[in-house]
Amino acid sequence: MASNNQQGAKITVYWLNKSRGQRVVWLLEELSLEYELKVFKRNAEFRAGDDLKAVHPLGRSPMIGITPAGSDKEILIFESATIVDYVCEHFGRQMMPKRYPDGNEGVLGAENEDFMRYRFLMDYAEGSLMTLLMIAMVISNVKKAPVPFFLKFITSGIADKVDSAFISPELEKHCAFLEDYLSKSGGEFFCGDRLTGADVMMHFCLEGATQRAPLSETSFPKLYKYMRGLQQREAYQRAAKRVSDESGEDFVAFSDLKL
Repeated sequence: MASNNQQGAKITVYWLNKSRGQRVVWLLEELSLEYELKVFKRNAEFRAGDDLKAVHPLGRSPMIGITPAGSDKEILIFESATIVDYVCEHFGRQMMPKRYPDGNEGVLGAENEDFMRYRFLMDYAEGSLMTLLMIAMVISNVKKAPVPFFLKFITSGIADKVDSAFISPELEKHCAFLEDYLSKSGGEFFCGDRLTGADVMMHFCLEGATQRAPLSETSFPKLYKYMRGLQQREAYQRAAKRVSDESGEDFVAFSDLKL
């Protein structure tokens, strides 16, 4: 059943398998919004095919289309944080912390702490953490790349050096920061005592961090428990089933992705 705040809008998710599009499906389920899921599959090179590129030249996911009630013009929205912000702004303000205390609207420096956390994490997820995880994936693929046996020690040696000197210590530092940041949130979520769009953005990245060993039940217990707890939410489970039913594939975690 559609949420009362859907305002008669038609929502379409252009869903590419094994992509960040999982975030959007989960968000829409959290808000009890009705949506159409258009499934696209990657080609042999693990890239989007021409069918998704016909919607947008870059063939990127996530991407959603919103057609307001009474209109035939579809608004296409790209990039995870932009989508989460736009959807929450129009259909789920409860998932965005209030910016100012009453009576202090527009006052420089008067912003609520939860709002400042939200704004930071919305950009941090893709700008800092996901960038590092993508570098880690590239280096991992370099290690696995098929090269002549007499060159293998060179490519593997370079990859191992980048991993040990940069990737592993950086991931350790980020996980330590987030463990502390979460512990000081004032609630079970990153921005207090209720789920926000920032949690939707962060969860996908944290799944990836578990694949590189820094994030585990023993190393960063609060962060790990938080991540696993989000996976148990009813809306997350509904999203997983919806994707599985319509695409024939499991609702993948970051660990299932590759470049």
